[in-house]
Amino acid sequence: MRTKKFAAAAAVALTVALGMTACSSAGNAGAGGSGGTKAIGDVEGDGKTLTVWAMTGDYSDGTIAAINEQFEKETGAKVKVQIQQWDGITTKVSTALATNTPPDVIDLGNTQVASYAANGALLDLTPYKKDLAQGQTWLDGLSDPATVDGSLYGVPGFAGARSVIYNKQMWKDAGITSAPTTYEELTADLDKVKAKNSASDFSAFYLPGQYWYAGMQFVWDAGGEIATEDGGKWKAGFGDAKAQQGLQDFKEFANAYSTKASATLNTDSPDMTQVFADGKSSAILSTSGALGLIEKANPKMTADALGTFPFPGKSGKTQPVMLGGSDWGIAAKSKNSDLALAWVKIATSPDVQSKYVYGDTGWIPNSAEGIKAADSSLSEINKAFFTAALNSKATPANARWADLEGDLSINDLFSSVVSGSKTPEQAAATFDGAADSTLNKQ
Repeated sequence: MRTKKFAAAAAVALTVALGMTACSSAGNAGAGGSGGTKAIGDVEGDGKTLTVWAMTGDYSDGTIAAINEQFEKETGAKVKVQIQQWDGITTKVSTALATNTPPDVIDLGNTQVASYAANGALLDLTPYKKDLAQGQTWLDGLSDPATVDGSLYGVPGFAGARSVIYNKQMWKDAGITSAPTTYEELTADLDKVKAKNSASDFSAFYLPGQYWYAGMQFVWDAGGEIATEDGGKWKAGFGDAKAQQGLQDFKEFANAYSTKASATLNTDSPDMTQVFADGKSSAILSTSGALGLIEKANPKMTADALGTFPFPGKSGKTQPVMLGGSDWGIAAKSKNSDLALAWVKIATSPDVQSKYVYGDTGWIPNSAEGIKAADSSLSEINKAFFTAALNSKATPANARWADLEGDLSINDLFSSVVSGSKTPEQAAATFDGAADSTLNKQ
């Protein structure tokens, strides 16, 4: 899920320009819905105006302008872009989608799509999935939560991911000169850092217990899931043996390398980046936006003083990361669905992704191919975030998921395990029982 802080911080990750070529399409577009594969094609829009809602901080003015210029050139239609603020946005979007004159295209958080789709408020884009993908392999953390009961309701727009950020001098002082690539190397390195820094308030790796985004990386790496759906019924999965192993792995890692006091804390109090900037930790797990926040808190900690790497998992792969990001949705009641499809296709095209979404705004592109194309122009400190995004997951594509996240029960799940107030089995039983009821509520 994106938050105001995540969106504002990650958008300053980098600015690099790549080349762009024109987008094209063929065929005829129509209303969404199931049944076969359809092409979006050429759309005549003379005299029409498409309304687009974009969230503040998500796309630069230059990105939106480039999309609109291409769209107007191809269709003849005009575009009215309305920038929306985060406060109260869920209610505002729900209300707008229920009217007979909703905005045609809406910028949605990737984990928000399911709630709007469940109410029938979004156009089913499944017939156009192949055309919209344009030969790209979308990141799972963006496409999975936009796919509800097998149907696509959102098109990936951009991503933000987490990687390890570490203090290179601290690690060098402990005898470490290169970033680890395996879980065993990581723990061995942290053992060295821990031995070098014996203060009771120092964390070799600061990892607060309530930080469930981090905790889920351990669960996913072990093969567990938050919840799965079968035949229309959802079942929470923390009681599964693989998820149990992931919870135990998270507990052992956090207890070994973070402070005892952090077991019951979240990332905001104290602020995790401040802890790192103050030299109270040698490593944290965060988004690329944290780089600027760290330097602001401690001007000596410039990019040259920091290193990054994807969190290596016990699985032998990088740990799956929770993607934050954006999907474009189209209102089911839009009077201009054909134009909306054409606009979204341009906005998510490889060319716009490369030159603008990545090159101008600094987000991670929406596809594996987009990340590969960006690789040669990435700075060393940013590569880890892009690499981490290649192995991504997201929250369940269930309209009720927001209830579970909102009541902080998943934070409590991980914190209770790390603090030892509950065993992994007890914590899972508490969460899974509530989750089964919530996720299956009609």
